[in-house]
Amino acid sequence: MSEGFSDFFYTAPDGLKLHARIYGDANTAGWPVVCLPGLTRNAHDFHELALHLSGKAKRPRKVIVFDYRGRGLSDYDPDISHYNVGVEAGDVLAGLPALGIEQAAFIGTSRGGLIIHVLGALKPTVLKAIVINDIGPVIEAGGLAHIRSYLDRAPKPKTLAEAVDTQRRVHGADFPALTDVDWARMVRAICRETAAGWVPDFDPALVDTLAGIDFSKPLPDLWPQFDALAAVPLLAIRGGNSKLFSALTLEEMGRRHPGMETITAEGQGHAPFLETGNLPRDIADFLDRAERKSK
Repeated sequence: MSEGFSDFFYTAPDGLKLHARIYGDANTAGWPVVCLPGLTRNAHDFHELALHLSGKAKRPRKVIVFDYRGRGLSDYDPDISHYNVGVEAGDVLAGLPALGIEQAAFIGTSRGGLIIHVLGALKPTVLKAIVINDIGPVIEAGGLAHIRSYLDRAPKPKTLAEAVDTQRRVHGADFPALTDVDWARMVRAICRETAAGWVPDFDPALVDTLAGIDFSKPLPDLWPQFDALAAVPLLAIRGGNSKLFSALTLEEMGRRHPGMETITAEGQGHAPFLETGNLPRDIADFLDRAERKSK
């Protein structure tokens, strides 16, 4: 074990080798927590939150953080059509029994939140509680177009300082709440250092999966899948400056799921950094409340 976690590798249904991190492996008292990253992100995104939930929280929990295929330490897929929410949900469902997990609380950022919606349709009994970070049943096309535009034009910085400066230029207006330490941690989470410089830690072909989307039209929504989660304790976090997850969608989610709790992360866009401010404590407290109420 290094840095508070151990690495776990398992085989996907189609034979690809996939990776997850395990934090607090000996913690067995409470619900385990499964963390699911965003589109191009990986297990690094949840490192600080996972350390909190597995070691610093009042009720430490086992935490599993998945790298989807094509991200982090998981194998790249030669067929980019497999980079989709349905296949990735199937990969998570294959990983859970390999890890000995029957039920868990799930935390999903962006793409991870969409995968949680699919898990609710495929295997609802696995979901004990849900935290969704800056995502809902309606995705704002303009926000997704913004993501595609900066992925298409991603530069190749030579140094960490250049990489940090690049991220601040692209995202700084949406994230005035972030500190210098936050920006540097972000770069180390989403990039890896190579002889050529700091490069994104995902299969470049992932960007191609966004190429065929017509952003002039509304994107398909997931309201039926969301409605199916009505009995599951839910915390929805929204970045106050998010372009992807609107305040109107959050309001409608609360109307359909009356027990839903909400947090707005002021000074952050898509998607809020879950290790910042009071978010680690608020998430831990939500999980504790949900578990107490279930008994």
